[in-house]
Amino acid sequence: MLKCVSRAVQLAARLSASVPPAASVSPALRLSSAFTRSIWSLSHSGPASGSRPRLLTATRALPTVSCGCGSLHTEGDKAFAEFLTDEIKEEKKIQKNKSLPQMSGGWELELNGTEAKLIRSLSGEKVTITFNVNNSIPPQLEEDPEHTQKSPEDEPEIVSTPNFVVEVTKPGAKSSLVFDCHFPEDESAHGEGEEESDIFAIREVSFQPEGDVEWKETSYTLNTDSLDWALYDHLMDFLADRGVDNTFVDELTELSTALEHQEYIKFLDDLSTFVKCK
Repeated sequence: MLKCVSRAVQLAARLSASVPPAASVSPALRLSSAFTRSIWSLSHSGPASGSRPRLLTATRALPTVSCGCGSLHTEGDKAFAEFLTDEIKEEKKIQKNKSLPQMSGGWELELNGTEAKLIRSLSGEKVTITFNVNNSIPPQLEEDPEHTQKSPEDEPEIVSTPNFVVEVTKPGAKSSLVFDCHFPEDESAHGEGEEESDIFAIREVSFQPEGDVEWKETSYTLNTDSLDWALYDHLMDFLADRGVDNTFVDELTELSTALEHQEYIKFLDDLSTFVKCK
């Protein structure tokens, strides 16, 4: 009997010696164990967990409508879609040009989404006008509150006045002469003393590699803000001789306005389709 008790005591001593102390247990192992316990505690359905909030359960149900597309639909989406339907109808009613107006002077039009290119060849030279209708609508100025009540006929017409780039390429030339043009906010540019002031202005002039999309900052750029008036007038005459004058810019504005409105209606159509999930 004593021998059995002695062997039991020795076996207990060996087992206690083989178990490492708490300090020697890997921190990752302790963290893993704690994490496992935490998950078990949250998912345990015993009495002790009855007062604990369930983290994986939604606190409120979203107002959804079943649909074959598998997307979320709310009452707000429904109201939004109805608004877009009415808005598209109204925009199509006031759309002046169902097709884009033609440019006079033999300009060829190339479209890439909201970007347009007008190309013309003249005695071996190639003139390319590039503009984008994005952000081309000037902001409407706030008026006197006493005169804010207007009939639809009195509403100002929305006109697209985009910045545009003129690129002139000569045969055998290493670079193209590029003009960065814009519509001044005060609708007056250089030449105020003339009978007809220019409705557009040159902002910068530079020589750039032909066909480059981005303006190279390493090329010298002539800014017209402090330019000699005589030199500026010669630059404007240079453009006018190649068909870029007030008449051309009036037509460009009409084309840009029609293109911008066309893209706006297309955007509303796409937005309506997206909201309806069709």
